[in-house]
Amino acid sequence: MDNQNIIIRVATAADKVYSKTITDEMEASAAARGTGIAKRSPDYIEQKIDEGKAVIAITDQNEWVGFCYIETWSHGEYVANSGLIVAPAFRKSGVAKSIKQTIFTLSRQKYPEAKLFGLTTGLAVMKINSDLGYEPVTYSELTQDEAFWAGCKSCVNYEILMSKERKNCMCTAMLFDPKDHYEPEETKEYFKENVKGFERLLRFKQWKLLRPFMKKDKTGNGGARPKSLLHHLFHL
Repeated sequence: MDNQNIIIRVATAADKVYSKTITDEMEASAAARGTGIAKRSPDYIEQKIDEGKAVIAITDQNEWVGFCYIETWSHGEYVANSGLIVAPAFRKSGVAKSIKQTIFTLSRQKYPEAKLFGLTTGLAVMKINSDLGYEPVTYSELTQDEAFWAGCKSCVNYEILMSKERKNCMCTAMLFDPKDHYEPEETKEYFKENVKGFERLLRFKQWKLLRPFMKKDKTGNGGARPKSLLHHLFHL
């Protein structure tokens, strides 16, 4: 796609017409990957637009391209740039990176003292975050706000998260701390040098974290029980 025809900006009230399209694409994308963004309603997306906490990408012909929004936790101490989604026709065009850069800048303007964090299962998003100065961290460094973790309930991996006492899951946690962080050039170079290690980590998580749930599909006497919902969701 020709990115010169794509406009990326803070969403306005007029952009509410895209809210159902956005949430439908979020749900379809999560189902296709077998991993979930927390499910959101069109009303929730419209609320974020009204609050000035959303970034949208559209073409100069008013075709929806992408979206992302800001969430705050622990009384504004933590900020997440959530729900990044790009329409299928515009993927692999670089627009996701541009949206992330725009929402990151907006977050820093609105919450200059906040720690920015994200959870992702995708290597591409990890790279984008690394380019912005995020670094991989343990879950213990994220907000412990119950409202945040409640948002994971709609994810297919929620049972895994709770079995690990919210200390690990399929997602990789990344953090940008304005008071203590590496420069983007450093985190970008670190990701580049360790990308194969991150790829192995993601594959290992899939194997290690899913294995206990796969055992539930077999009985002790060697007979097979009906395959669980997890089995079908992960195409295993």
